[in-house]
Amino acid sequence: MSDSAIAIRYARALLNIAVETEQVEQYAEELSRMAKLFQEQHLLRLLLDSPTFALEKKTAILADIGVQMELSEGMKRYLKLLLKKGRVVYLPQIDKSYRKFADNLSGVVRADVTSAQKLTKERTTKIQQTMEKKTGKKIVLSIDTDKELIGGMRMQVGGKLFDGSLKTQLKRISDTLAKG
Repeated sequence: MSDSAIAIRYARALLNIAVETEQVEQYAEELSRMAKLFQEQHLLRLLLDSPTFALEKKTAILADIGVQMELSEGMKRYLKLLLKKGRVVYLPQIDKSYRKFADNLSGVVRADVTSAQKLTKERTTKIQQTMEKKTGKKIVLSIDTDKELIGGMRMQVGGKLFDGSLKTQLKRISDTLAKG
């Protein structure tokens, strides 16, 4: 089974539990915090994935982390299952899959916006409202700046890229002129 298939299977299982217990957003937030911790703490990830380190010790470490991060009992049990099944290494992929399924369930679309200059609050609100009207769904924006765009912006929504940056437009003009 491929890595993504494993992540999808475990994400769907968690989402089913979350829907039943009405904790979809809480689990999303907790899972995201744990995935971030695993990405930042390389040694922790290696330790919990190590086949030579005793499962009881790994379970104790994970339990301590759960207490420190104030995770729900359901999330603690889920993480313990991942540990027991040797799937804890897939936590970042599970987090991404879970977020995608949860967003789809609640009608949320995430959009990454990159602009050449810092966007004002009014401009950000206008972009969000326009996208909500076009999609009929709630839009959650992630805003970033990249001076290399020169001007304009680039937006990625649901796997589609809309590039209105000056850098891309200049590249297109250059390519057209080079072709003759």
